Amino acid sequence: MQGKVAIVTGGDSGIGRAVCYCFALEGATVAFTYVKGQEEKDAEDTLKKIQELKAPDAKDPIALPADVGFDENCKMVVDEVVKNYGGIDILVNNAAEQHLSNSIEEITEGQLERVFRTNIFSHFFMVRHALKHMKEGSCIINSTSVHAYCGSPMVLDYSSTNGAIVAFTRALALHLVNKGIRVNAVAAGPVWTPLQVASLPEEMITKFGSETPMGRVAQPHEIAPSYVFMASPESSYYTGQVLHPNAVENLDLRDTEKASNSEELDLRYYQIAVG
Repeated sequence: MQGKVAIVTGGDSGIGRAVCYCFALEGATVAFTYVKGQEEKDAEDTLKKIQELKAPDAKDPIALPADVGFDENCKMVVDEVVKNYGGIDILVNNAAEQHLSNSIEEITEGQLERVFRTNIFSHFFMVRHALKHMKEGSCIINSTSVHAYCGSPMVLDYSSTNGAIVAFTRALALHLVNKGIRVNAVAAGPVWTPLQVASLPEEMITKFGSETPMGRVAQPHEIAPSYVFMASPESSYYTGQVLHPNAVENLDLRDTEKASNSEELDLRYYQIAVG
């Protein structure tokens, strides 16, 4: 990834931070966004670490405060990156938010709009501004999750945006294939990130990830290599695809109860979704 310029939205923590670190180690120049007034400390720490990890010929990283749920903010991010680095080779749409709800009646119009703005509107906004500065051989990587395939009743709006991201990825890949720009996604299973800690009650956090065959959640650094692969020349025949680093966590929901009641785990009840 030497000589490449990458933007990672929501790069201050979690998977986004791990992706920034890996990209820097691979030689890319990295810029990332964070939410002003909430994530300054995380952004400072991430920026410092990227500076330590970056290749000698890579330019200094930049952290950009921006609510990417709004078009004008996404334009500002892209303009600032182009001003500093001259272009964009890799766009990672990673910013996300989720809020636990016990029923659909609890999801207000304001919450629904907010979640869709952050989780899917931002993808549209970032892409349409970044495309002006992306040439043949560039790539776009969208963060979705296992919820796009198995759903979750506790995060109905979040799950819906994940499904939208998968559809957006496939459609955009077809839209850009003749321009030589690849579009893929990564659908992680349960991962320890600030997003989970902030949105889940304590009793759920203690059990988080225990339902996977591995019996644990992933760490962000276990997910980030999927992004490195999708951004590298080695994935040149991948477009419109979704990688699934999820510890076989995609359950066939019809058989979930049967599987959970069995003393020994029967992997026939677990289905890995094909991207």
